[in-house]
Amino acid sequence: MKWNLRWVAARRDIWRPSDLETAFEQVRFTPSLSKVCALWSATPVTVRLDDLDMICAALDCTVADLMVAESVAGAETGEQGGQRAVGEGPSAGSGGRPVPKQTGGRSSVRRMPPN
Repeated sequence: MKWNLRWVAARRDIWRPSDLETAFEQVRFTPSLSKVCALWSATPVTVRLDDLDMICAALDCTVADLMVAESVAGAETGEQGGQRAVGEGPSAGSGGRPVPKQTGGRSSVRRMPPN
């Protein structure tokens, strides 16, 4: 996901985290200044839905304005349909059971632990 908080804020003539904090206070959303700065400076790993609703209310925008879906990093290009189910295909990390690593020593086959 691409986080567009700064772009949406700029449309409302908000250029600093302290100005954003003021806009949040107008809709009774009172996160700490450090949280506002974190939202301002980087893409958050998680955002509570209640907080997202308050951000949209303060900036008069929609969730679609704040977040834009991007293609998955490392996705193969030229694939028909562009989407695959998890575990589909022969690529590494395809969701299959791991293969035991060969070790030198007494036993040449390493057994998997029980599930």
